[in-house]
Amino acid sequence: MTKSERQELLDNGLLLPLMEEFYTIQGEGFHKGTAAYFIRIGGCDVGCHWCDVKESWLAELHPPTDVGKIVDNAEKHSKTIVVTGGEPLMWDMNPLTSQLKAKGLQTHIETSGAYELTGEWDWICLSPKKLKLPTQRAYEKAHELKVIVFNKDDFRFAEEQAAKVNKECILYLQPEWSNRDKMVPEIVDYVMRNPQWKVSLQTHKYLNIP
Repeated sequence: MTKSERQELLDNGLLLPLMEEFYTIQGEGFHKGTAAYFIRIGGCDVGCHWCDVKESWLAELHPPTDVGKIVDNAEKHSKTIVVTGGEPLMWDMNPLTSQLKAKGLQTHIETSGAYELTGEWDWICLSPKKLKLPTQRAYEKAHELKVIVFNKDDFRFAEEQAAKVNKECILYLQPEWSNRDKMVPEIVDYVMRNPQWKVSLQTHKYLNIP
């Protein structure tokens, strides 16, 4: 395959830069505690300084992988498939989700929403970032809003984002892991004063699983 042919397949979502794939327990948000197969796609230019998967940022570090192969692997493990990154919406998600849905699998995505929403999703976890805000369609379609709280200004940002999502969207505040000791008490206090919000924790880290 030539470089240009490979790039065309990447552009069309038939190949994806696969960083890793693994079967584990969803640790965050509405579906925490649920067994799920995670597909982590490389490539992200949002650039959060506290990102705990910075090795995902450069797509070229991760092998372009046939979508059919990814789907075959996923089907062996779980009915619930979580696509994450990186920022998976940098790529066309239509081929991946159409094949996953054809197998009868549930499709979930974790995204900043900064790129056009492609793919067919049973659950959209929108985690907006200040450096590159979500698209309008991402706000409209999100099932849960998960705002990462690193400092007190993130509460202001969270309210700005909550005003943009649909009325059925579930609102979560999640402490950034490295600063959790400082921010968990702040989040608990905030949610008690603003009960439209819920607390999300990275329970997989407490369980010491991927």
